[in-house]
Amino acid sequence: MVRPVRRRSTPRKPAEPPDPEPPGPERPHDRFLRLEPDRAAREWTRYEGTAQRDLFRDLRARFLGRHRGSGSWSLDVGAGPGRFTGRVGTPGSRHVALDLSRKMLEQSAGEGRGEEAPVRSDRVVGDGLHPPFEDGHFGTVAVLGNTLGFEGDAGPGLLVAAERLVGAGGVLIVEIAPGAGERSRYLGRLPAGAVRRLVAAPAGAVAPRVQREGYAAEPVRHRSTTFRRWTVGELRRRWESTGWAIRETMAVAPALGADPERLSAVAADPKAWSRLTELEELLGREPERWRRAAAVLVAARRGPVPGAR
Repeated sequence: MVRPVRRRSTPRKPAEPPDPEPPGPERPHDRFLRLEPDRAAREWTRYEGTAQRDLFRDLRARFLGRHRGSGSWSLDVGAGPGRFTGRVGTPGSRHVALDLSRKMLEQSAGEGRGEEAPVRSDRVVGDGLHPPFEDGHFGTVAVLGNTLGFEGDAGPGLLVAAERLVGAGGVLIVEIAPGAGERSRYLGRLPAGAVRRLVAAPAGAVAPRVQREGYAAEPVRHRSTTFRRWTVGELRRRWESTGWAIRETMAVAPALGADPERLSAVAADPKAWSRLTELEELLGREPERWRRAAAVLVAARRGPVPGAR
């Protein structure tokens, strides 16, 4: 008797799971909601610790001081830890810091830490695209730190939301990043000590020498498919056609802003440092400096609101 051969059944190979969908670009909203506490703590020091950072901080603070709208309320959109919140608006304003990240706002402790005159601020967790405030409520609104650019395609919506919050006669201050930056060729070829002695002279005497040799473009350090580069022309055309008056446009530190060696030398001389800020402001107001600047500050005053009494 022949016994039947029992065939072993070959186990079926499990079906391959489908390939995961390629991750799409992370929305700014999600990026800030998952912000690590240590990164939030480091954000405050982004404008201190080196001569370069000190210059960027001083130039922004001086710009804010020149453009303070009337009104008892001021708003810092995308405030982070509130480095500049206390400088937005008048010293007597009710200062409000708005940011997506609770961790960022917790770093400020509401005190404007590290400033010469600490200012208390109200901290509000919220989205600048849909701010939880009434239209026209603020005398001064600031959108600093290239917040518009980091919003990517949502940037125009953020700008509209910020505009609506400014009351009649109020001021809106925006920071954009048109390019990778540039620096003075003339100052770049001088030894650090010679630069320190030179910039101690009045800015009006130094500027022609810088302008004569022109500027060298900085290399592009970061490439992003989500960051939106705004131009000064976009903002000016938009505002001038809708009743806003441009008060000042300034590229941030086009002469020595990216030169740590020479900046450190200048910082050692208080008089030279003071004159350098004046020189950077003078050069930064030239329209030719706005196209390639790594940061441009624009201040505009709102005219009468249509339909308002």
